[in-house]
Amino acid sequence: MNKSVYSSQTTDKPSKRHLITVLVDNEPGVLARVVGMFSGRGYNIDSLNVAEVVTNDHLSCITIVTHGTDEVVDLIRKQLNTIVPVHSVNDFQDQESAVEAEVALVYLYLEENNKKESYKICDIYRARKIENENNTTIFEIAGTSERIDSFISDIEKICKIEIVRSGPIAISSLLRE
Repeated sequence: MNKSVYSSQTTDKPSKRHLITVLVDNEPGVLARVVGMFSGRGYNIDSLNVAEVVTNDHLSCITIVTHGTDEVVDLIRKQLNTIVPVHSVNDFQDQESAVEAEVALVYLYLEENNKKESYKICDIYRARKIENENNTTIFEIAGTSERIDSFISDIEKICKIEIVRSGPIAISSLLRE
C-alpha cells in the first residue's frame, strides 16, 4: 500500500533508475531550489550527494538518483535547466562512458566465532579496515552500488552490521570533450 500523499502516475512504460548530475553555483538556497523542484512535482529522490567541484568558480555538483520513465526524467532535466544558477544537467542513464561509484562505511559487530569469516568476506570485496580499537571494527568499501549491495548481503549472513552510504556519484569522459 502506497502511503505517499502524491498520486502515482500509471503508465505502461518502464520506470528506470536515473543518475542525474546538476552543475550549480555554490551559493545559499540552490540545493533547496533543486530539491524543491523535485518535491513540488511529486518526484522522489533515492539518493542525493553534493560537493564543490570547481573551487575558483564556486561550482558544486549535485548528484541525484531517481526513478522514472525516460519522458519523466527528460521533463525533470528541462525543469532543472530553468533554475537560474544551474549550469548543466546530465543524465547518465544511457552513457556507456560514465563511471559510477559509491562509498560505504560498515560497522561490524564481531565476535571470536565470526571474525575470521567476516575478514575473509572483507578481503574478497577489498573492503579497507579503517578502525579497529576497543572491539570496534569499521570497514570502508567503494565501488558500484551493486557491488556494495552484494557485500552487505554477504556480510549480513555472518555478523550484525550498521551501514552509512554516500550514495552514488558519477563522471563521464563525454563531459570533457
